[in-house]
Amino acid sequence: MKIEANGVRYSVDVQGAGEPLLLLHGFTGTKKTWAKCLPEWTERFQTIAVDIVGHGESDSPEDVRHYKMEAVADALEIVLDRLGVKKTHVVGYSMGGRLALYFTIMRPHRIGQTLLESASPGLESPEERRARAERDDALADRIVACGLEAFVEEWENLPLFATQRDLPEAVRREIRRQRLSQNPIGLAGSLRGMGTGRQPSLWDALPHCQTPITLVVGALDEKFVTIAERMAARLPCGVRRIVDGCGHAVHVERPDIFAKIVIEALSGH
Repeated sequence: MKIEANGVRYSVDVQGAGEPLLLLHGFTGTKKTWAKCLPEWTERFQTIAVDIVGHGESDSPEDVRHYKMEAVADALEIVLDRLGVKKTHVVGYSMGGRLALYFTIMRPHRIGQTLLESASPGLESPEERRARAERDDALADRIVACGLEAFVEEWENLPLFATQRDLPEAVRREIRRQRLSQNPIGLAGSLRGMGTGRQPSLWDALPHCQTPITLVVGALDEKFVTIAERMAARLPCGVRRIVDGCGHAVHVERPDIFAKIVIEALSGH
């Protein structure tokens, strides 16, 4: 279904019954990224999978204001209101995890529990944010100028995704298909509006967050294992789960384990 929020049409897929569970994918992903986990989740939850603005079947406006973290959080709240959902759990991966954390901190009354997969609270110093924003802007320019195929080739060869080269061919083809189906304007807008360099740093907010947060990382993703360790130390109700043998995208590399971790975390088991 399509739900309009502040002038942007968001594509939303609702399945199952039970407590609501909002699902937020990563950069270059879509709501279909959760397909392998949904059969288990929809037996226990009402899943609400959203194509974040600039991705999938949601709109890709040219105005970068629609992509800013504050604007997307506002839109998500409108989506929940239109669905009659007062409170939800949330699962977010990478970019979607940063958005999930922002939403949790800024609207704690709307969230039951939060599960962040390979996500961060942003960059701590203004200098780091400025340098990252410049890199994100340069990548956004290349996406628009050179097209999706050149970008996807570059993106898939990042060290961050090296562990995905061992995935079955059919899985790698589907991930590539999702990436190539995107709108270049939407991906560029996401980088310019809610890239890591543009996200407000949330590190100082972590000690004040009373929402239970589970941090899931792949053991081979050393950068995010360290980030998760630092986050858990600051969060009053933070728990780490490290999954052996996989990297950044645990839900893709080990969907069976990831699905169970989500159920255990949100069910309190």
